[in-house]
Amino acid sequence: MDQTEEQEPALVQAKALVKRFGGFEAVRGIDVEVRRGEAFGFLGPNGAGKSSTMRMIACVSPRSDGDLRVLGQDPDVAGPRIRARLGVVPQLDNLDVELTVRENLIVYARYFGLSRAVAKRKAAELMEFAQLTDRADDKVDPLSGGMKRRLTIARSLVNDPELLLLDEPTTGLDPQARHLLWDRLFRLKAQGTTLIVTTHYMDEAEQLCDRLVVMDHGRIAAEGSPAELISRYSTREVVELRFASGEQESAASRVEGLAERVEVLPDRVLLYSNNGEAALEGTHARGLRPLSSLVRRSSLEDVFLRLTGRTLVD
Repeated sequence: MDQTEEQEPALVQAKALVKRFGGFEAVRGIDVEVRRGEAFGFLGPNGAGKSSTMRMIACVSPRSDGDLRVLGQDPDVAGPRIRARLGVVPQLDNLDVELTVRENLIVYARYFGLSRAVAKRKAAELMEFAQLTDRADDKVDPLSGGMKRRLTIARSLVNDPELLLLDEPTTGLDPQARHLLWDRLFRLKAQGTTLIVTTHYMDEAEQLCDRLVVMDHGRIAAEGSPAELISRYSTREVVELRFASGEQESAASRVEGLAERVEVLPDRVLLYSNNGEAALEGTHARGLRPLSSLVRRSSLEDVFLRLTGRTLVD
């Protein structure tokens, strides 16, 4: 990386950012920096403050306190100029269901001042990108959830945005549709588009994000790449032991010392260890016979359990 790239300002810079709704503080003084060309994530449960933060970055909700710069400008005074350079994928699709796939793209492109000819050409390019060319003249209403989501993302790209904001992009989609959507987002990132994603799916954050922050109750609990967070807050592997109902606490007391940390959940006992197979052998040596056992690598779910003491999906 040369000196010019090192000194390039972040696309989004927030310091002590606060958002209040009456007496409720949804975002409580967070610091965030998003660099050009990266995929940055806000990971957290519903109500953590992710969407409130995204709305401030999108220049549709004024900050209550703190400093915020998006694309080097203050949203309070340059909101329209910033929004012209953003792409936004809201949590809920807001397509015009009475129009066709092609018409949704053309009409939206016209909002940005594109000529009809350019809008048609752009619509054709984006339908191919979203794998919707064969549905170009179909109305939106009967499309599947995954198709509608891909169309919403395609529509957000009509102005060639420098920064694409995606709020819970795959909520409600089946696994096949989620993976197809991830593929489209990987392609965008490879083309140089900067992505900011909010999600409460841990596998999605691991798949998509170069860096992320874990948010909880309006604050940032941790920040780093998925690998850094796992290394910092968890062990290399986790052993999952499932026992009959009511036996977890007793089993947990008998595996003490076999792992760096033991976690008791309603349906299983987790052993955090850098050598999962050795920990599992140790449980058998102590006469424990779980109904099932699994040795797996640590994940962001384990990080969140460590940070907040509860599961991520509320």
